Amino acid sequence: MRDRYDSPVTDRSFDDPDLDVQTLRVMKAIADEGSITAAAASLGYSQPAVSQQLRKLEQRLGVPVIERVGRGVRLTEAGRVLARHAPAVTTALDAAAGELAELRGLRAGRVRLVAFPSASPTVVPRLLAEVAARHPGLSITYVEAEPPEAVEAVRENRADIALTFSYPGDRDDPHGSSASGLAVRAVGADDLLVVLPVGHRAAEVERVEVGDLAGENWIAGCPRCRGHLLQLCGRAGFEPRIGFETDNFVAVEGLVAQGIGVATLPRMAVESFPLLPGIVTRPLPAAEARTLHVVTAHGADRVPSMRIALGALERVLARPPEGSAAAAN
Repeated sequence: MRDRYDSPVTDRSFDDPDLDVQTLRVMKAIADEGSITAAAASLGYSQPAVSQQLRKLEQRLGVPVIERVGRGVRLTEAGRVLARHAPAVTTALDAAAGELAELRGLRAGRVRLVAFPSASPTVVPRLLAEVAARHPGLSITYVEAEPPEAVEAVRENRADIALTFSYPGDRDDPHGSSASGLAVRAVGADDLLVVLPVGHRAAEVERVEVGDLAGENWIAGCPRCRGHLLQLCGRAGFEPRIGFETDNFVAVEGLVAQGIGVATLPRMAVESFPLLPGIVTRPLPAAEARTLHVVTAHGADRVPSMRIALGALERVLARPPEGSAAAAN
């Protein structure tokens, strides 16, 4: 069905726009989806209902908020103003509604989580189990994404909480300017491990210095991990000789086990599956660990469902999984 929309504009003063939260949600959905029909579907409304709401909004404002472009629509300057302020306003109102619900003894809600791949088999299952046991009325949905995409998901209101990471000296740190306007908080650390074949000379020491591996062949990970490996080795005074690249953790271990090269992996990645035969791991200095972050909208922790999810996430991160090397220590 084609969007049918006429934009009635009156001379009414813009001084009293009489906005409401649902109008702001509609404007944000149109900005995200690019059409009235898609926006209506994402919100669970009919297309005529959204079109009618837009007509009433423009009558109140006295200026158009959308304009047609080809088969789609785009926001006017006034529409972009509304869409830009929508996340902050809706978060504040959700917080107020949540606190009122809490006063009535309600414990229900939905939280949208996004996290990096090695958190999927390690952190996320334990988080879901903890929330289900303590707060069965709270629903958590989950999507996997690398940190830059996860931060963007929170910014665009496609996620409520992003669990992310950054490496020391990371030139592409997603928590810099790209996270401007969001709340970013460090919540833990994840050791960086060297993965070595059994019998390697470096396996005889408790903690390895990366400079001791300058003459080795290296196996690099994803493009972002490869960039970090180059920075890590550069700080140690050498350029790694990279022969293979794969973002598959199991493949990295398999290549190391066959003596193809050495690699670095975060502890969380190593502990996400049983260690393959023929390899050993040793930690790099603690200064090389990656930092774990939680990214949300400002004020999100005032929403009871968010506060519950954030508290559960911090408890899970503070408690190593059973059977892990960290738990054994």
